Amino acid sequence: MPDRLLDKINSPEDLRKLEITELSQLAEEIRGEIITSVSKTGGHLASSLGVVELAIALHYKFNTPHDKIIWDVGHQAYAHKILTGRRDGFKTLRQHKGMSGFPKRTESEYDAFDTGHSSTSISAALGIISAKSIKGDKSRAIAVIGDGSMTAGLAFEGLNHAGHLDKNLIVILNDNEMSISPNVGALSSYLSRVMTGTVYTKMRKETQNIFKTLPGGDSMLKFAKRAEESIKGLVVPGMLFEELGFKYVGPIDGHNMESLFFNMKNIKNVDGPILFHVITKKGKGYEPAEKNPSLFHGVGPFDIATGEVKKKKAPPSYTKVFGDTIIKLAEENEKLVAITAAMAEGTGMTGYAERFPDRYFDVGIAEQHAVTFAAGMATEGYVPIVAIYSTFMQRAYDQVVHDVALQNLPVVFALDRGGLVGADGPTHHGTFDYSFMRHIPNMLVMAPKDEGELRHMLKTAVECGQPVSIRYPRANGEGADISGDLTTLPIGKGELIETGKDITLLAIGNTVYPAVDAAKALMDKGIDAEVINARFVKPLDEEMILASARKTKQIITIEENALQGGFGSAVMELLEEKALLPEIKVKRLGIPDRFIEHGPQEILRKEVGIDSASIVSTVVAIQGQR
Repeated sequence: MPDRLLDKINSPEDLRKLEITELSQLAEEIRGEIITSVSKTGGHLASSLGVVELAIALHYKFNTPHDKIIWDVGHQAYAHKILTGRRDGFKTLRQHKGMSGFPKRTESEYDAFDTGHSSTSISAALGIISAKSIKGDKSRAIAVIGDGSMTAGLAFEGLNHAGHLDKNLIVILNDNEMSISPNVGALSSYLSRVMTGTVYTKMRKETQNIFKTLPGGDSMLKFAKRAEESIKGLVVPGMLFEELGFKYVGPIDGHNMESLFFNMKNIKNVDGPILFHVITKKGKGYEPAEKNPSLFHGVGPFDIATGEVKKKKAPPSYTKVFGDTIIKLAEENEKLVAITAAMAEGTGMTGYAERFPDRYFDVGIAEQHAVTFAAGMATEGYVPIVAIYSTFMQRAYDQVVHDVALQNLPVVFALDRGGLVGADGPTHHGTFDYSFMRHIPNMLVMAPKDEGELRHMLKTAVECGQPVSIRYPRANGEGADISGDLTTLPIGKGELIETGKDITLLAIGNTVYPAVDAAKALMDKGIDAEVINARFVKPLDEEMILASARKTKQIITIEENALQGGFGSAVMELLEEKALLPEIKVKRLGIPDRFIEHGPQEILRKEVGIDSASIVSTVVAIQGQR
């Protein structure tokens, strides 16, 4: 078996020693490495397979890490990681204390910016290149952004500012949705070569200088510019970017190494902002991922030979129960509409979209627009359900306050992936929504203990006539009964699960079952714990909480949310308002004041002290102090 080229690559410097003719072989070896590792660890496969040639070309043609590459979202950066000295550690991808699934500045000098949310790359790259300019640094900044991420307003804010500043920013538009016609593609590629070539660029600049010295030169210059744009507009889909102040190059085949190299060589020498448009194929080189890129976008361990994802038998996920429930609610209520921000599969809305296409809206990666769009629909008598991951909901905070809550509009925010999500890590943990939702006037905040309670909370939310936030975890359900009729829950009323006299375990959401398990273990230790499922972060069940507090004199609040301003803080505020502090002792368990790294959810919960064993240890320690 011949030696692998990949075994020789420990840095981009090693890559640049290879002959150009060897790089196609290297691309296939990198694809094999990615497929083998991700089949064991899970990860973002399809997007990373689609940019292998692009990653090679960037590191081959640019002087990284001095030239900075910012990978938008970052889930396509696996080839980049392999090429930048992390091949040996790649088997630990997304594992606890292993390699992050996203670019991370603390992990490598080649990771120029931490990414995980979409559409940040252009603004970040523009900031980097502007700082370089102040320092007199002539190196480049390159933002690699997908066509999906271009739907976000932040991307266009960055483009607009970049065109104004006229810095030497390179934006690579990685387009894996549109098909490229052979005729148009070939002609566009040819024109791009001509229009970025040294001779053409020099001639255009000299012509501009000549026109400026002639009487009426400004008019002649404008005419020449319009003529050039008219010719390009016939064959190049880049006039929008040209109007924003970018020189547009493309579209070209992102898997054609020769074309990538030729154009990159040219754009390195062109002044001003450039948009380089490449066409790639998600899942390139692995047939199952090519056929079903959505499945292999973020995939668990799978069988390489068949592409079959390895799944354990388990109750349906909260996401699945959510999707099924809103279909049922929409059948009963013709005013119910559903909105998502480019996450139909991730939020469980595909079934709803098929069943009610006229009442389903995917707004693209544009969370701010999704919320205000929902508010507009609500003013016309509709009840929008906005399904967005908790971590992405952070991006639309102002719209929640100003456009929904201020007008007290009946918009339901279904926050999937609430709490610790696991392998995706700190960019995706949804650990702040209790805090940033509960302090907003008119907002109702709920979290179910299991999938059965989620069904009833959704019905309650749709009927209550005010803004509502419901958060639920990235997980399979607890095995609760989901076959019965939907019922409306009384607003602000908790559930007393276990009575006790020694201490109160006051839990919310997916911490309720660990609290119940802890109470059983504590009984064996002679400690009688009362367990309350709070159900509501806002409004709290004041009557139940205060009665239990006066009885046991000791409360432990348990939440999978930041302790600052979260559920425990709400309980402390209640006790302070009722002048019960310090008579009532309170211990809050939740996410500490730091970002939690990636790893299995059960390990992370143990680390932050909210699993059942940690609850038991905390109670035993407290009881020993009494």
